[in-house]
Amino acid sequence: MTKEDLLHKAIKIASKAHKGQTDKYHAPYIAHVMRVMEYGKTLDEKIVGVLHDVVEDHPLEFSLDYLRTEGFPEYIIFAISCLTKFDPEEDYDEFVKRTERSPLAVAVKLNDLRDNMDLRRVNRELSPKDIKRFNKYLKAYHYLIDKY
Repeated sequence: MTKEDLLHKAIKIASKAHKGQTDKYHAPYIAHVMRVMEYGKTLDEKIVGVLHDVVEDHPLEFSLDYLRTEGFPEYIIFAISCLTKFDPEEDYDEFVKRTERSPLAVAVKLNDLRDNMDLRRVNRELSPKDIKRFNKYLKAYHYLIDKY
């Protein structure tokens, strides 16, 4: 299977996984993962970008093993695992540091953070909770960008 084939398959999986899901601003969630995909500089970054939230959001239906049976190579699956919070109680800073196990995961996390911090997505006045979340994303972005 070519990387182009894998990208098409990844888009289909993400579309199915995120169908009906919305983001914090009530926009279709698939738009976020498609933007993260578009920010990717390589096909690998695009594949991982479009799949980066699938396992975390739908662990029973779209597990790492499922992706393996769908033909995704181990380095793609490993990058996705580095981007997946398996425990909702995991410390965010530790989660961000865990992405460093895979340079591919770091590249995609930077793309994810870039999109998460894009104020054009915001369709209402920022709440104190929004500002706290943006600051958390900015701290993670600076941590990763300074190292890579």
